[in-house]
Amino acid sequence: SCSTKTAEWEERSKTRADELVALAETIKLLNEDDALELFKKTLPGAASASFVQVGVNVSELSARALAAIAEARREAGSEKRPELDLLALALNGRSRAHAQGGFDKVIKMIDNMIGVLKKEQEDDDHKKEYCTQQLDLGDDKKKSLARSVADAEQAIDMAQENIKALGEEIESLEAGIKALDKSVAEATEQRKDENKEFQELMTSNTAAKKLLAFAKNRLNKFYNPKLYSP
Repeated sequence: SCSTKTAEWEERSKTRADELVALAETIKLLNEDDALELFKKTLPGAASASFVQVGVNVSELSARALAAIAEARREAGSEKRPELDLLALALNGRSRAHAQGGFDKVIKMIDNMIGVLKKEQEDDDHKKEYCTQQLDLGDDKKKSLARSVADAEQAIDMAQENIKALGEEIESLEAGIKALDKSVAEATEQRKDENKEFQELMTSNTAAKKLLAFAKNRLNKFYNPKLYSP
């Protein structure tokens, strides 16, 4: 994947940079004044020679360094790496500088290159720390989002249960209303029937009262004419 290739490239670049630093520091170390003085004292015939001149193959180290630079340039592709150009210039100018009687400028250039590489390493460390923090933040956000989703799902489940219970209550209320409507209708019908019977009874009672009044009046005509009503 892209992330895997990026990680592999970064690992190779770091390894190559470490190798360049090691080679540069080695070349510098072998050509420092203290080292030369030491070999002047310990190796016969080396009083006026640098460590390169008394048998240690610094040229081989330079060749290895140049090869490492070339490999690093290929891996960097179009990315500009000024420290690689600086190191190549320093190593290529080594023989010329040494022949002129001094390696100070080359050493200074190597020192500068080492400083650049160390600065890059510090920047990489800072970037790594930043990326780690961002990954931690992303992980925290992911966990928070997962908790929010879980809470939302739980709330949805509870809402669905409440909706189901409410639906059952509505169905029960509707059944109760229908039963009440039926009971009211039956009671109304019963009252209508009872009222009809009552009205019929009242009509019958009224007719009977009139009949009795008529009979009483007729009797009064014979037995009590004063109370008779013609």
